[in-house]
Amino acid sequence: MAVTTDIVATYRGPRRVIARLLSMGPREDRLLAFLMFGCAIAFIAQMPRLSREAHLTGQELNMLLGGALLGLIFIAPLALYVLSWGTHLLARLFGGTGESYRARLVLFWTLLASSPLLLLHGLVAGFIGPGPALTSVGIVWLAVVLWFWLSGMVAAYWARI
Repeated sequence: MAVTTDIVATYRGPRRVIARLLSMGPREDRLLAFLMFGCAIAFIAQMPRLSREAHLTGQELNMLLGGALLGLIFIAPLALYVLSWGTHLLARLFGGTGESYRARLVLFWTLLASSPLLLLHGLVAGFIGPGPALTSVGIVWLAVVLWFWLSGMVAAYWARI
């Protein structure tokens, strides 16, 4: 299935999508692609907000974009690898079975699958700015991330695939 089709399917049933991705076998190249595309989309989502901030404060846009690029493309992937390892250890502590590949898949897929809402959050931050609309979109994004992540971890570690 195409990645975009899988993203839409994740909103209907994250466990089924994670189970299907796991059934394709461990492929680190696929995980790295999920992670890097997710981080690239997160960077793109920050552009409207950074543009607004640069306009309102008089700061240099390129400096703001460079900082976001460094954080989201170079540092965030390393932090997400560490976070996935920590969640793997937690899953094993609570009786989950499986290798750390499963935790990486779930976390990286969660980032990529929730990216449409992340893009919406960036647009609201750039065009409307701080306020109830931005907070609402942020809460919805956080709820979706937690839903995808937790249900994906259950599917990866406790469901029999």
